[in-house]
Amino acid sequence: MSDSAAAAVADPDTGASAEAAVEAIVGSASQEVSFSLALNQDQRDIREWVHGFAADVVRPAAHEWDEREETPWPIIQEAAKIGLYGYEGMAQFFADPSGLGLPIVNEELFWGDAGIGMSIMGTALAVAAVFGQGSGEQIGEWIPRCFGTPDDVKVAAFCASEPNAGSDVSGVRTVARFDEAAGEWVINGQKAWATNGGIADVHVVIASVDRELGSKGHAAFVVPMSEAKGISQGTKVAKHGLRASHTADVFLDDCRVPAGYVLGGKDKLDERLARVREGKKSNSQAAMATFEASRPTVGAQALGIARAAYEFALEYAKEREQFSRKIVENQAIAFTLARMK
Repeated sequence: MSDSAAAAVADPDTGASAEAAVEAIVGSASQEVSFSLALNQDQRDIREWVHGFAADVVRPAAHEWDEREETPWPIIQEAAKIGLYGYEGMAQFFADPSGLGLPIVNEELFWGDAGIGMSIMGTALAVAAVFGQGSGEQIGEWIPRCFGTPDDVKVAAFCASEPNAGSDVSGVRTVARFDEAAGEWVINGQKAWATNGGIADVHVVIASVDRELGSKGHAAFVVPMSEAKGISQGTKVAKHGLRASHTADVFLDDCRVPAGYVLGGKDKLDERLARVREGKKSNSQAAMATFEASRPTVGAQALGIARAAYEFALEYAKEREQFSRKIVENQAIAFTLARMK
């Protein structure tokens, strides 16, 4: 852990702690490193630490929470108590200048169980949106609130997809208009398949402020369920897998949030929209910027699931007997497992 990240963990003041964590990430991003998939000692230590948690805490609880189809709050709390869930830990993983820190953590958690892994790491998508698009003040305020505390853990939700706009973010129909008289944003629309949707406090919502500009007219808004009126959970999605992770629709009906709850600030948004209307290049698109930042971790999650599947298959093949011998002794099975490896 870097000195500034270590200071963030030790600092009891939330604002100063968040600021130190942000400085650690920004500092690492400016470092010039030679990319290599060979892990250094710090990365190997993190992998071993997270793997131990996955093996000792996540796997023994996986079946129960999958059957219950509920968010495993006690497991998230255990992760928070050891520093695996929280903005200090997330800062440490993000601050790895090689970019491998967060994928390593995701791979090991999802090796333990994909559903519980998503319940722990699902908050990171909203955090990535706040960190990537928010002002320094917004980062310091909202990222700690995404996680809560070890004694009162919270989760966060990133709400971009809609019933008719999944990967095609240009199809987003949720709209946000600014009420000049009240100094508030008024948001209306429906979000679909939102991880932690409705059970989170902090929801980061992608909405269009200018439909004529397509995805370039989108903005990201922080909608805290504990404060905002007009936001509610819709249908919880019944899934075939990742059932320990909560997925639901989110409805926004004349949902009002203060002017300052648009990530980056209203002035910056107005400037960006003005550039786009003049035909100039926009620096970012609200939803895609977040998705692009998270893609390596999605690949790592898939790798963790694949590793676990291979190990379970190999163990079963060594135990299962047919025609007086282990099925792994059949070439068809052995060759298949060898190709998987």
